[in-house]
Amino acid sequence: MKTDSNKALLKRFIPYYKPYLGIFLLDLLCALGVAVAGLVFPMLVRYLLNECLAADQILWRSIIIVAALMLGVRLVEMLCNYYMTTVGHIMGSKVEANMRRDLYIKLLNLSASFYDNHQVGDLMSRVNNDLFEITEFAHHCPEEIFLAVVRLVGVFIYLSLINIWLTLILFALLPPLIAFAVINNKRMRSAFSSQRRKISEINSHLEDSLSGMSVIKSFANEDVETEKFERNNDEFVEVKRKSYKLMGIFHSGTLFSSGLMYVVTVVFGVLFIKQGTLTTVDLIAFLLYVNTLLSTIQTIMAYMEQFQRGVSGFARFVEIMDEPITIVSPPQPRTDVSFDGGIEFRDVSFSYDGASKKVLSKLSFKVAEGESIAVVGPSGAGKTTIANIIPRFYDTTGGDVLIGGVSVRDMTLKTLRENVGIVQQNVYLFYGSVRDNILYGRPGASEEEIIEAAKRAGAHEFIEKLENGYDTVCGERGVKLSGGQKQRIAIARLFLKNPPLLILDEATSALDNESERLVQASLDELAKNRTTITIAHRLTTIRKADRIIVLTEDGIAEEGSHEQLIKRKGVYFSLYSLYGGEVNAG
Repeated sequence: MKTDSNKALLKRFIPYYKPYLGIFLLDLLCALGVAVAGLVFPMLVRYLLNECLAADQILWRSIIIVAALMLGVRLVEMLCNYYMTTVGHIMGSKVEANMRRDLYIKLLNLSASFYDNHQVGDLMSRVNNDLFEITEFAHHCPEEIFLAVVRLVGVFIYLSLINIWLTLILFALLPPLIAFAVINNKRMRSAFSSQRRKISEINSHLEDSLSGMSVIKSFANEDVETEKFERNNDEFVEVKRKSYKLMGIFHSGTLFSSGLMYVVTVVFGVLFIKQGTLTTVDLIAFLLYVNTLLSTIQTIMAYMEQFQRGVSGFARFVEIMDEPITIVSPPQPRTDVSFDGGIEFRDVSFSYDGASKKVLSKLSFKVAEGESIAVVGPSGAGKTTIANIIPRFYDTTGGDVLIGGVSVRDMTLKTLRENVGIVQQNVYLFYGSVRDNILYGRPGASEEEIIEAAKRAGAHEFIEKLENGYDTVCGERGVKLSGGQKQRIAIARLFLKNPPLLILDEATSALDNESERLVQASLDELAKNRTTITIAHRLTTIRKADRIIVLTEDGIAEEGSHEQLIKRKGVYFSLYSLYGGEVNAG
């Protein structure tokens, strides 16, 4: 991917300040207060020294007034700094939260093909780790630049009034120091980007390992996974080593430059004192302002490190935000769709991104209103693809899918998916209670409706026997429930949704015989009076289908009822005979 320049990235970042313009302007005003306080304090010191050294006696009145002014300046500086540290940081957190919201919404709207090519761990790293850096970036970016400009201009003007030549000599040291900072920061940005990529890889491996923990343990491959993790971990240390080496060069160079500025100020200051163009008090003022200059430069240097972290994080944020949303609702959707009108595949072709081979090629068939059909065939024939393109998880690459005579591309995604119910082989239950997971089918449903849906799914009885009934926490991905229990909760969720079109995508293929019997009874109840497509793995699930379509890599090989296809002794009969009532998964 082409990396955006810092300028282009900042241009895209600025709109996130708009909701907090008042806080932002007040933050800059406080930054001005801090900058002015830093400039005024050495002025008061110089004034007091000049007054006291020129007088024959102690000027208590002047000392008290100047001391009070100094304390007042420090008080203003403290209050401004407090606002910048608290409210300013809160503003940064809100900017981060808005960006996280935008990123999450974007991720929700990206197509299934995007997730085919991205690991969950990497996406989580972008949502959390990358955006965390932006909080500091959003807060410090404008105020530190503003502080630096005010201080540098203010110091230059005031010192020029004391001695223009020493001022020019002092400021002549700044361009090489800034050039050194710019060059090193470019190198650091590259290092930090590498660091973030490596963190994403570690997160991805960690997420993969934790999700597949049962597989790791069943193969006794803890050592293998540990070796992978250590390799990634060592590579991360190496990336950080390079980053810290660059930081070491950066900070050491800055420290040397600080010493150089003091040496130059003292040496040339003494020379100007000898010439009579500078007083000892003026030299003290210069040294105080050198400290102001150095603290300003050091703050900028420290900030530039944070700036690079923030820019790297924002660049990865932009990378996701710039991903095209390939599956969208039409600008003028059809509103006259009858979802009771059956489904038609019309010359449908499909291939996955980057794949030259077509999974489906000019596939055509119809499912009448209320009809129950089953699709069977060998692995790779495209059975699951059929289930995925009806609700537009993927779009066809040729031909069209119609519901009630209307192309699915002419409907809003929300309307289409609200009217299509899917039961998959691998049921996903969210972390939460059984009630929450059933309620996901129709948020806002009453308790009575939830229980009725569970009863129709054959789930009410076992739910009541759980430790806390409907309030029992399922655990992550429903880990505390059996496969059959998870399936029946998923079916209850669909009963609550009550869609007219139903897709059963190998819904019982991973279950034992007893669980399959219970779940199949629930599915039969769910399929009543609905247009149903069953992607079949086991023949026991499809014998009652009105029609069976046998799909191969060459398209539809044959179709008919179970009895008709058995008598025909074709592909279906061969599969039935070969697997003893079971058909390959697709």
